[in-house]
Order: sequence, then structure tokens, then C-alpha cells
Amino acid sequence: MRNRTILPIFITSTLSLTVNSAFANTPVNNEIEHIRINGHQNGLHQHTRGLNEEDIRNALGAVTDSAQLLSTLPGIHINAAGGLSGLPAIRGLADDRLRIQTDGMDLISSCPNHMNPPLSYLSPSSLADISVFTTVTPVSQGGDSIGGTISTTRKQPELVAPGENTTVSGDIGGYWRSNNQAQGIQANLNIAGETWGIRYSGNASKADNYRASAAFKNATATGRPEHSLRLDEVGSTAYKTQNHSLALRYQHQADELDLQINHQNMPYQLYPNQRMDLLDNEQLSINAAWRRQTTWGKVITRIYQEDVDHYMNFGDDKQFWYGSLAAMGMPCSPVRFTGDPEGTCAAGMPMYSESVLRAATTDIEWIKSHTDTLRFGAGIQLYTLDDYWTASGGGMGPGTFENIDNGRRNRLFMYVEREQKITPTVTANYGARAENIALSSGEVQGYATGENAPGMQYLQALMFNMGNRDDNQFNLDITAALNIKVSSEVSAEVGVSRKVRSPNLYEKYTWSSWMMAASMNNTVGDGNGYVGNTDLNAETAYSISASLLWQPQNSGAQYSLSPYFTYVDDYIDAVAATTMWNSGQFNVLTYNNQAARLFGVDANAQYQFNTANWGSFVVEGIVSITRAENTETDSGLYQTLPLHGNLAINHVSGPWQTQITWEFAAAKTNISEVRNEIETAGYGLLGLQTGYVTEQFRVDLGVENLLDKFYFDPTAGTYTGQGMTMSMNGIPFGIGVPGMGRSAFISGTLYF
Repeated sequence: MRNRTILPIFITSTLSLTVNSAFANTPVNNEIEHIRINGHQNGLHQHTRGLNEEDIRNALGAVTDSAQLLSTLPGIHINAAGGLSGLPAIRGLADDRLRIQTDGMDLISSCPNHMNPPLSYLSPSSLADISVFTTVTPVSQGGDSIGGTISTTRKQPELVAPGENTTVSGDIGGYWRSNNQAQGIQANLNIAGETWGIRYSGNASKADNYRASAAFKNATATGRPEHSLRLDEVGSTAYKTQNHSLALRYQHQADELDLQINHQNMPYQLYPNQRMDLLDNEQLSINAAWRRQTTWGKVITRIYQEDVDHYMNFGDDKQFWYGSLAAMGMPCSPVRFTGDPEGTCAAGMPMYSESVLRAATTDIEWIKSHTDTLRFGAGIQLYTLDDYWTASGGGMGPGTFENIDNGRRNRLFMYVEREQKITPTVTANYGARAENIALSSGEVQGYATGENAPGMQYLQALMFNMGNRDDNQFNLDITAALNIKVSSEVSAEVGVSRKVRSPNLYEKYTWSSWMMAASMNNTVGDGNGYVGNTDLNAETAYSISASLLWQPQNSGAQYSLSPYFTYVDDYIDAVAATTMWNSGQFNVLTYNNQAARLFGVDANAQYQFNTANWGSFVVEGIVSITRAENTETDSGLYQTLPLHGNLAINHVSGPWQTQITWEFAAAKTNISEVRNEIETAGYGLLGLQTGYVTEQFRVDLGVENLLDKFYFDPTAGTYTGQGMTMSMNGIPFGIGVPGMGRSAFISGTLYF
């Protein structure tokens, strides 16, 4: 990783200094002890879902990818990608259409295949809580997103009570899973003093390819001599990673300083629905925050930086050697380029993405009275990306292909929000958020700069460089919501919003329609190639959402129903990039502003009861229905799950905790036609888990997909996990990515 330092902008941040100066002499309540300010405690909560530390701890035996923790929440599903990089979707809107915040940082995926999304840097064992805001999101929690917000918080350093001695606590654990031989270890260590605390969290995990419950393909060849895959083996699903986090905390009266350093070293994560694989990802982030709680409210000022060095090439299950001298994928030497009279020899296709993100934010909460609270804040985020592919032979050379050169996406934002109890039974939340997003790109070039370069590289690079590569987009979010307590048992919430998201750099500035190059730019895993569009406008979503909650007194029951409707103007969807589009094959597509409509309902029911001899039981059922369509083409929106849900029966008796789950999804038939999306059948999966839990240790055993049901994951895209993936249609078309077959697991954690 290249050495970089935090710019002086953070040391002398105008925003931070302004707030420090303004409130440095404000009278404080010295009785306040051990502050922990969570940035998502809004009074209106029916559109908010979440997981606490206990929920997360109970799921650790079966979950490696932090995104998978969210799959049990209403209205949320996970678009499968690599084993550690699932992409959450909220009511049909996913990836960059969501704001995903980790410890107050808004991180950005720096990869043409979005292999390093924000949640991929988080180990589930390091998390303390997750909050999800669906559809109508308060402006203090929104920004540059239209689908909702996911806010995650790692476990923070603890402090002891005044007068107590310094303590050391923590845990160490591990797990093993049978299907893909997944294994991992994790550790947390906390040293707590009266005014200071230190916490370390770390994990290491790895896995082989997983197997489906039955054969799903006709070929075993990978394009690598003497390497084949079984017909039920899902190629390119192996991974290996390490994550480390060190947090420091210091508190003096009402002031608190936090410093967090996070590092990821991911040697590989292979992808069954992408043509490339992640073969190295190095991430380093530094996150510093100053907090002050006063008699009138609280202030949080934060500065952070993230550096990412990302490398892709063909993993073990995909053909590596190409060219006339590499018959049947055999190694060849030396590397030779197109035009060489002795033939061509290409050694893979190295692709690099390097990014730097720097940001400073300030959030203030002013409690005017016990019925009236104001929140306002501002910030700046500066993001730079270089995406380039070095020469490797054949048509890939003799120079470097600049996919995005000096791409920039800089944000300035501010918001104001008011939460007001209008009457004893009616609470309102309303606010506005303004953002200016400046996008730009430098000049680019292809592998070859001659006029006869393959794939019209020379002409398309020339046209791109002559075009307008700078864009400033001013975005305005407005949200208003009412929470009404109808009775002691019934409450309702209704909200409306206007939310805006600007395109990302890959949607805006990737420029080549050459099949080989375009197929390497794909963030959705459908096997197609993608070309950017410099004329893209920001997406604007108009939403209305309601929620009705009924909690019958003394019954142990709870029921909720949450309908919603969203219309998106300038929705960024795919259209054919050339006249060569055909059904039944992979194609080159480009992005274009169109219009979309999404609507549906989430339903949740829960019933809890206790018995004298058999312990306590909780039965919970969740059903979500989404209908999403492009209103200009009458086609379905890609990766939208129409009907899905789960039923869980939880039982606790003494130290024993047992859970039986049934996850289900209906057939997916409303598909994106331009992407040649694959229809999938409905399915139901049974799971079983039991654990023995004490204050000193816990052990969990379980089986996922207990009945070994075969199914295709409806939002996992198209299978491109093996073979000649550099050639757009050199691999079979129309195979979905199957889900994992039966898998037993065991995990254990020791607390000290």
C-alpha cells in the first residue's frame, strides 16, 4: 500500500475549529459520566429496524459476512456476491442507493465490480449494533441515497465507574462449517480505566468453494490445465481475510475523544457472478471523533480517512492464459502482443483500483425542551479514484488501460432537522438536507493508442477526452413524518420524503464499449458488460411510507404492517449500448436515466410466552412483498425479490437457547429484460441451531439448509465462476448461482 498521510485539512478543519471555538466555554454538567452517544436515536422509530449485540452474538456461529446479519429484518434481503461481500437491499434498492455508515464513516466501494463494499470491512464479531432506516429516513441519517440507511457500530472501549480499578476483559472464539470447510477465529480485548479505555478487535477467516445440493451445470472445466470442478461445486466462492481494529477512548468530564484505526488484509475473495476475482485488498482507515454533552444537548465532530489498494485478476477457477500460443489455457512464454508475427500470449488481466477518501463532519443536537429537539450538521467528503489495467499480452497492451483516471467525487452537505411533540400523542419529525456533489475525471487511454487499436479504444478514448468530464449536482432532500399514539395498544406512523442520489464514478466515467473491457465493469453480477454515461443526472425518489403497530396489552404479542410507495425520477437503469444486443446471451449495456416505481408491504408478527416447566418461547414471522418496475420499458427492476420472509421459533430454558427457522422466497418472474435476468423458482429452507450459554463461555451447534434443498438464489445474478471468463460469450449463458447445500456448523466463545 502506498504511504499516505492525513492532509492538514483535518488538523485545521474549519468546521471542527468553528464548533470547538463556539462551545469550548459552554457550561457543562460535571455529573455526566461515561457518555456514549449513538447517532441514530431518533424519537420516530417504527420505520427503524435493528440488531443489538445479543442478536449479533446469537448469529455468529452461522454468519461470516456482516451483511448477512441483516437478512432477518423486514424489507431487507442480500444480493449475493463474494462470500464476504453481500450487498444489502432495502425494499428493492441496493448498494450505492443506500447510505451505509460504519462508526460514523460513509465509505465508498472502490472497484469496478464493487467487491469491497463498506460492510465487507466489518467482522460480525466486532459489531455492537446495527440500525436500519427504511424508505422515509430522517435527513440527519440520510444523504446521497434514496433507499434507506444502514448504520453500524463496532464495540467501543469500555470505562469503569469512578473509584474502580483498571480492568481487563474480552473474548476469544472460533467456528467451523462443513459445506465449504469455512473456519475462523476472532478475539476482542478491552482494557478499561476510569477516564480511558482501549479495545482491540480482530478476526481471520477462510473457506473453500461451497457445494450446491445437486448438479447445476454441464461442464467441469475451468480453463486451467489439470484443474476441474465437480458439477455441484459453485466455482469461485472461496475466500481468505483478516480484519484488525484498535480503538482508544479518553473522557474528561463531558468531553470525550475517540480514535480508531482499522486495517483489512484480504489475500483473496473469489466471485461466482463476476468475470474477475479479488486477489488482494488492503484497506486502512483512521477515524477520530470529539464529543461533548452539555446541559442543552450534544456535539460530535469527526474526521476520517480511508485508503484502499485493490487488485483483481483471474482466480484458480477461471482461465488465466490467453492467446494463440495458450491453446486450451496452457501456459505460454514470453508475453506477446497483438501484431506479433510469432503469435500472442497473455498472462491474465491485472486490474488495479486505488482510492483515498477524506472527510470531516459535525453533528449538533439541541434539546430546546423535553418536547422539542433540533438537529443540524454539515460536512465535507473528498474522494479520489484511479482505476487502471496494466499490460499483460495479446490485445491487452502494450500500454496501460486507464479505466478511470484521477476520478473525483467530492461532497459538501448540511442539514437541519426538528423533532417536536405537537401533542401528548403526536410527534413530528421534519427537515431538509442540501448537498453539492462535484464529479470529474481526467483524460484516459486504452491499452493501445493507435487508430487501429482493437475495440475502437483510440476513437472512444479521444471522444471521451474531448467531452465534458466535469459535473456539479445540487441535491435537496426533504423528509416529514408523524408518529401518532392512537391508544395504549396502537400507534401509527406516516412519512413522506424526497431523496436524491448522484451517480457513482463507474456509472459516470467508464468509457469503453469494447466487449472485453466493458465486461470487466459490472457492479451487479449479471455477466454483462457496462459503459458509463457522462450525461447521467442524479436519481430523485419521492416516497410515502406508513407503519401500523399493535401491541395488545398483557398478551406477549406484537403485530406491524408497513406499506410503502416510491417513484424514482431519473432512475439509473441499463439500456443496450450497441445494436448487437440479443436475448439468450451476454451483452454490452450502458447506463441511462429512466423512471421507476417500487411499492410493497412488510408484515411482522411476534408472540412471546413463558411456561413454568419448559422455559420461554418467542415465535416471529416476517413477510415482505415488493413490486418494482421500470415505468418506461414496463420491465422489472434487476435483483428485486417479490415475496420473501422467514419464520423463527426461539426457545430459552436455563443456559440452553434453541432456534428453528424457515426462510422462504416466491418464484422470481418479474425480471429485467435488457439484462437477460434469469427467472428462479420459489424455495423454502429449514435451519436449526442450539447453544449452551453462560457468563464464561458459549457453544453453538446448528445446521443450515437442513433438508438439503436445491435452489437458485434469486438475487445472486448469473454464474460466471469458471472457464474462459475474459471472453464475453465464451462461457455458458443462463445459469443462475445456486445457494449452499446442507451445512453443519459449530462455534465457541470463551469470555474473560
